[in-house]
Amino acid sequence: MAGIRDVAREAHVGIGTVSRYLNGSGYVSEESRNRIETAIKTLDYQPNELARNLYRNRSGIIGVIVPDLEHPFFAKLSKYIEINLYERNYKTMICNTVGISNREKEYLKMLERNVVDGIIAAAHTLHSEEYLKINRPILAMDKDFNGQIPLVHSDHKKGGRLAAEAVIKAGCRNVLQFTTSSKVTTPANQRHIVFEEICTKHGIRVRTVETNWNLFSHEHFRRYMQKEMVKYPDVDGIFSADIPAIACMNVLKQRGYKIPQDVKIIGYDGLDVIYMTDPPLTSVSQDIEKLAKCCVDTIIQIIEGKEYESHQVIDVGFVQGKSI
Repeated sequence: MAGIRDVAREAHVGIGTVSRYLNGSGYVSEESRNRIETAIKTLDYQPNELARNLYRNRSGIIGVIVPDLEHPFFAKLSKYIEINLYERNYKTMICNTVGISNREKEYLKMLERNVVDGIIAAAHTLHSEEYLKINRPILAMDKDFNGQIPLVHSDHKKGGRLAAEAVIKAGCRNVLQFTTSSKVTTPANQRHIVFEEICTKHGIRVRTVETNWNLFSHEHFRRYMQKEMVKYPDVDGIFSADIPAIACMNVLKQRGYKIPQDVKIIGYDGLDVIYMTDPPLTSVSQDIEKLAKCCVDTIIQIIEGKEYESHQVIDVGFVQGKSI
């Protein structure tokens, strides 16, 4: 296997010149650059990625912390983060916090020990103080650290307005909305605040139910909605994230309700699964691919010491199904 000395000999340049070319750490003339590139192809030289990262004091790995990879939103987000990182020559290490565990703190310790170069935090964390202790590259996705950590999220205010306009147009008068736990400081809460404000102005009654913290499995939502929907037999509209909205739809149908004739349902996220429900779920859609790319671009800018936007908001859309 060819080494850096072989490349230098083949290109008729010094080892230091080859090193500067490989690491992008200094000036290399155009003529030398062309000879090095030709030598690399001729010798089929494979740079030692570990050695190069050690030279740059980097691991080439970025950690991604999400609540639960079983949830379609976080699965898709992780997928596109990994794709974008790979295209930027970074590898991905994924942690899902799954309920209550020490995984999150362990990954933050890895960041402190330079095992990973940065972290994209998309978890519904209750450990804000642990993140704020670390003076290393961290980006938050949909988690507000009071402006102390760069933040990327969807335009949830617009999302709440789109959902409210949909239930108003549908003629709903008695709406139930399911929100994330109030323990979590997330911009996602804005959609429910805006939704309730607009609905109330139009004389629509809105009741709010908080779901359990950091539990995202399909089975959890199925059982949760079987218990909760009994308490609200008079609702004619429901607003929730896609997965709990689908769980509501199934529970109501099992009890003889017709969707949307008896109860209108609107989801939030725009996951692929909404096209497979009966009827197809109407939903406010988040641009998950764009969120992922924005997260990757920003964390790399932070790592490389470049300028970046500290607060970025990604537009949302509307998918008209047949549930409202």
